[in-house]
This record gives sequence, C-alpha cells and structure tokens, in this order.
Amino acid sequence: MKKFTRNILQIVAAISTTATLCAGKAMAITVREGAEAARADDMPAELIGADGVFTKFTNIALYVIGAISVIMLIWGGLRYILSGGDNKKVTDAKNTILYAIIGLIVAILAFAIVNFVLNAIGSVSSPETTEQTSLLFTTILA
Repeated sequence: MKKFTRNILQIVAAISTTATLCAGKAMAITVREGAEAARADDMPAELIGADGVFTKFTNIALYVIGAISVIMLIWGGLRYILSGGDNKKVTDAKNTILYAIIGLIVAILAFAIVNFVLNAIGSVSSPETTEQTSLLFTTILA
C-alpha cells in the first residue's frame, strides 16, 4: 500500500510540475509586459549588464566591505601599537588584522565570482529582436 501511495504521489507531482512549466511558458510574455508596465521612469530596465541592478548592488557592497576592512586594519594596527607588549593584546590585534585581510580577500573573490556569473548569463542579442534579453530567459522561454 505504501508503494502504491508513493507512486501516485510521484505521478501527481510530475503532472503538477509539467502543468506549472507549461503555464509559465505561456504566461511569460504577459509577465514581461506586466513588469514593463510596473517599472517607473527612473528604474533601470536591465537586471544584468553595466547599468544593471545586480552590478550596482555588488559595487556598493564591495565599497562598503572595503571600507569596513580598511577601518578594521587601522583598528588592528592601533591595538597592536597600544598593546604595550601584552601577549594577549598583541595576539588579539594580530587576529584583527588577519581577519580584516581575509575578509577583504573573500569580498574581492565574491565580487569576481558574481561578475563572472553575471557575464556568463549576461546580455545576448536574440536573432528575432534587437532588444537585449537574458540568456537565462532565452533558455526558459525556448
């Protein structure tokens, strides 16, 4: 009985998934038109690209993380100078400097990875239209 129930649930899940995907493809043009109608005058039209939302967000995040890392480096240096030879304070100051440098390296690597991914799925010109569409949307709608 359990095996029969499991098979029925798998069949229902497969039918539901297929119906959802088909409905999504059929409504994609309507959704795109709705998104364009909801966009304000000063809002960016592209999520990906040089003026895209994701690019602006990652740039702002990198600036904030870079500023915090520089502040923590200065704070660690001051703690190191003011430690007075106390081993625990020296160790804490070195750890602050080390973690600030590691944070900066992680932030730069994250920025590089995000840019690589955004460029990989970035704008490609569709042969049917001259407007820029995302590779992700092109593969979903195809």
